[in-house]
Amino acid sequence: MATRGTRKKTAEKPHYHHGDLRRALLDASLALIAEEGFGALSLREVARRAGVTHAAPYRHFEDKEALLVAVAEEGFRVMTARMRERMARETSPDGRLVACGVAYVLFAMEHPAHFRVMFGPHFTQPPKLGPPGGDTDAFGLLVDSITQGQRSGVFHEGEPLTLALTCWSLVHGLSSLLVDRKLEFSGVTTAAHAEALALEQTRLLLRGLMRATSN
Repeated sequence: MATRGTRKKTAEKPHYHHGDLRRALLDASLALIAEEGFGALSLREVARRAGVTHAAPYRHFEDKEALLVAVAEEGFRVMTARMRERMARETSPDGRLVACGVAYVLFAMEHPAHFRVMFGPHFTQPPKLGPPGGDTDAFGLLVDSITQGQRSGVFHEGEPLTLALTCWSLVHGLSSLLVDRKLEFSGVTTAAHAEALALEQTRLLLRGLMRATSN
């Protein structure tokens, strides 16, 4: 039985498990972007979705842009890891290059909210992606793949950076079309369809990179 001095039980405040706040905020941001777009994103709404106080996000992020930078950096880490994983299955330079491109497209299909943040127009300063060869250096993997192919005599000569930009333009353009659902008219509606299309497109590109062989 409560005594006179006992306080009434107050409404339970939002809470989170210790150490999980940053993850919860990132997940809430990605869900919000996927469902309602960038226009709905605010630290207050992210906090509400994560079940924490309005002030809680500021423990990890100075402002909304800092939160988006963290989302972008995470996206680049995941994408780079996926590219490395798929490329590791191949031994030939041309096989590794195709694997690199296909992994890029599949990442975009599987993580569309990440993809939109990574390449969106909402940064006053681009995300810092760490040193070359690091866990966010997806473009470096592409350049290295082309360079290794040239050294092996499989790809024709040329500035590796220029050739990498050509390859990136193709897979990024294809990824953007898929993420924005612009190819559904052609029957590309699943990840399996996207993978098949990415294989086809990257192999077509590969023909232009291959060094001519004499008969």
